[in-house]
Amino acid sequence: MGLESWKNRLSFSGLGGNKTLGKIIAVLVAIYLILVVVMGIYWSSEPEPFNVRQNAQEMAAELNRSAVPGFTSTATAIRIAETLLDKPGGYLRNDIMLPGVYLDNMPNWEFGALVQLRDFTRAMRTGFSRSQSQSKEDVDLVIAEPQFNFDSKSWALPSSEGEYRRGIKKLDSYLVRLSDPKSPAQFYTRADNLTAWLKDVETRLGSLSQRLSASVGKARLNTDLAGDTAAGQSTPTADEVLVKTPWSQIDDVFYEARGTSWALIELLEAVEVDFQDVLEKKNALVSLRQIIRELEGTQETIWSPLILNGSGFGFLANHSLVMANYISRANAAIIDLRTLLKQG
Repeated sequence: MGLESWKNRLSFSGLGGNKTLGKIIAVLVAIYLILVVVMGIYWSSEPEPFNVRQNAQEMAAELNRSAVPGFTSTATAIRIAETLLDKPGGYLRNDIMLPGVYLDNMPNWEFGALVQLRDFTRAMRTGFSRSQSQSKEDVDLVIAEPQFNFDSKSWALPSSEGEYRRGIKKLDSYLVRLSDPKSPAQFYTRADNLTAWLKDVETRLGSLSQRLSASVGKARLNTDLAGDTAAGQSTPTADEVLVKTPWSQIDDVFYEARGTSWALIELLEAVEVDFQDVLEKKNALVSLRQIIRELEGTQETIWSPLILNGSGFGFLANHSLVMANYISRANAAIIDLRTLLKQG
């Protein structure tokens, strides 16, 4: 065989080897991308609701304690926090690796639930656990509340998960002390405490309702200073403003509202247990249950693969407006409930 033939054979063998290697790499990349997509779909599945009474009973059995006033609410807050960290995929809002880094629906769902957890733990620290404005704060809640207010997107040094775990441990400690007859830990189920927390809920839902409604864009009259002729503001604004959510943020706001509603349903159900005597005395128990009923509508299955954003009376549905309807009705019912608690 001549020298030229050997050169041709070597050249052909090298080319064939490169092709084979290229095919292997292509197959491996394809398999990896498929796994990433499948994991992303699985991680984006929303957690199922849980039974707050059963959850409290299980925690009480583990501690070998009886459920005292405030036990169900605290156990529910713990369960919400644990769900954020232990659901499929774990906590995704601060992920920097695939598939978490390209997901946005679940991270926004997490943020909605996290905001409700933050508001409730603040209410526990400043209201539920204190007998009056001059009383001492609970030693565990003083630490737990700021832990949940840590940056939700911190990846490391420290990580969001690590800070939230510390908050859970302090809530666990508070729960143990709360159910100990010899401990000074308290949870006061008073109407004024509940009213103060519901005021925060009302504010959150009102803001969400406006952001959801702005998916289609509407010109609105400026009512910022309405009702007070002497009122002023730091920066002048137009008499009429166009409010519209950017198209890239429409699904973000929608899933934040889903997460908010999921956590709020659980917390309201826990409040129904712990504040039952107060609610019955004010004849407000049915009002609370109606709020829960309205919020449950926000958790219906989404059959569309995309969050549709049609015009209000257009051919396509507008999921944001449907969500805004449920949120607004729940918010109106909360306003009525707060009035009942104050005057009923």
